[in-house]
Amino acid sequence: MTQTAAQKYSITWDLDSLYPRPDSVEFKVLIDGFKEDLKQLAAVSETLPAPSKSSAKVWGDFLEQVEKLFAYSCDLGAFVGCHTAADTENKAIQQIEGVLAATGPERNQVFTNLELALREISDEQLKEFAAADPRLKSLLFFLQDSRANAQFRLPKDLEMLSAELGVDGIHAWGRLFDRISGDLRIELMEKGEIVRKSPGQVRLDVLDRNTRVNNFYAIEKAWKKVEDTCADSLNHIAGTRLSRYKRLKTQDHLDAPLRFNRMQRKTLDTMWDVISQRKQVLLKFFERKAKLIGVERLAWYDQLAPLPQAASKGDTLTWDQACDTIIESFAEFSDELGDFAQKALDDRWVEAEDRSGKRQGGFCTGLPVRQQSRIFMTFTGSADSMSTLAHELGHAYHSHVLRSQPYLLQDYPMNLAETASTFAEAILGGKRLANAKTAGDKLGILNNMLTDSVAFLMNIHARFIFENQFHLERPAAELTADRLTEIMLAAQKEAYCDAFSEWSSVFWTSKLHFYISGLPFYNFPYTFGYLLSLGLYSTAGEFGKDFPKKYRELLLATGSMNAEEAVKSTLGYDLTKPDFWNRSIDVIDRHVAEFLKTSDEFVK
Repeated sequence: MTQTAAQKYSITWDLDSLYPRPDSVEFKVLIDGFKEDLKQLAAVSETLPAPSKSSAKVWGDFLEQVEKLFAYSCDLGAFVGCHTAADTENKAIQQIEGVLAATGPERNQVFTNLELALREISDEQLKEFAAADPRLKSLLFFLQDSRANAQFRLPKDLEMLSAELGVDGIHAWGRLFDRISGDLRIELMEKGEIVRKSPGQVRLDVLDRNTRVNNFYAIEKAWKKVEDTCADSLNHIAGTRLSRYKRLKTQDHLDAPLRFNRMQRKTLDTMWDVISQRKQVLLKFFERKAKLIGVERLAWYDQLAPLPQAASKGDTLTWDQACDTIIESFAEFSDELGDFAQKALDDRWVEAEDRSGKRQGGFCTGLPVRQQSRIFMTFTGSADSMSTLAHELGHAYHSHVLRSQPYLLQDYPMNLAETASTFAEAILGGKRLANAKTAGDKLGILNNMLTDSVAFLMNIHARFIFENQFHLERPAAELTADRLTEIMLAAQKEAYCDAFSEWSSVFWTSKLHFYISGLPFYNFPYTFGYLLSLGLYSTAGEFGKDFPKKYRELLLATGSMNAEEAVKSTLGYDLTKPDFWNRSIDVIDRHVAEFLKTSDEFVK
């Protein structure tokens, strides 16, 4: 979909008002200046005195520099990233992106020195230290969080050596998987000819079941050919982490991901316990969906299938219609959220044109110095792409709420990052359900909502079960591809309550989240964020007209509190207990009941 003359909202973004083009001489001057400033800051970090009342001013000055330079670094990285996403064939801009990436070791050096300097200080000493300078007092949570992160750093020399070795070690195994998945081609028969497609081009969300079946087996066959190399990558990524954890004397392989998500183990256990006890309600959805698509029992490849009773007949939305619907939906929730969406679209923060030369997928990136965001996506005229826009605007609003905070209190962990985005989708989804004109339209919306529920309560649970078991077995020896397949099949059956007639034996090879070398256990934060947004949505009645204010307070708290404290201080719920998580799944129960009621007329 391209821009038309009469279009109210631009479908392309404005980057020129932010900084000079990345491939310009002016921008090179900015980059060179940033690199020099970073080099100097890294040198200063090497001379940081021990934290005490007498050194508080030195630390205050240092953190002022950190905030200023790293906010600027975030702006530059986001700006260049936007250009590379929008113009994938521009080699000059890709080189600039590489130049910025090469500053990673010095950025890591700054935070390594900062965190290690705080590691041995007590709670009382840290509070006294922060109280000695108003700048430190305002950043007390950041200092506490940095001290907690320091427990997962090796002694300085080993930490720096580990970072250097990681380039050709753990991160190289991650890059190897990226190359394998990038080079992999799926062979399919189309119109009597064999065609070769990349994994991202082969879809299972198509209406025709024969096509889904053929695509599924073609995917399985292709990934099976590279499973041994995938097993090597997975074994060595996990093995490196486990060796590090052994030296750090962690309790187990979950300590680090829990710390990085600022959450307690009891919260994670409670969330999965509630899910395990209550996700059987989704089996009713599976049974009814099987009837609607004309099969006795669903298979793995039917999860994303649209319903024939709700099949879309091509593009139904214009860009302006999608934008106006979102603005109207957001404004019904709060004037501030509606005004924010209006401003973001009026000021051209969004790139959504459907054209060649763009990267796949979507993202929202923040520019804290400019106090703006930019959203990247491709609008296809579908309701799903409208939901994507709402999702990314939710992320942007989260950054907007935090914009007045000190930069070091604007960061929030992954498990809290998805809350505002999925909440924004929930607002839009409620509006769409209320405005659905036919039972088929309503059924399609509910099918999409419940497919999301399956993904978060079952699919991601299967990934968690798999990774957990893999990490329990990995210290003894490397696991073969056959053993990894056995673990994955067992995890799928457990997570999905053995509901399907067929499973994916190569799911562990094809899921890129397992091979991300920078963050461990890239799974449970998604489920946490999803259920947190549902539970949040369910509390609206409790707070009445004050709910938008409470929601804003929660988003503000995500930058300066741990997950449990952020929710407790704003909504009053204890995430270590099952009450809140049960409320979240109550919402899913209602969606299932509505789906069954709406679909009754189609199965009689």
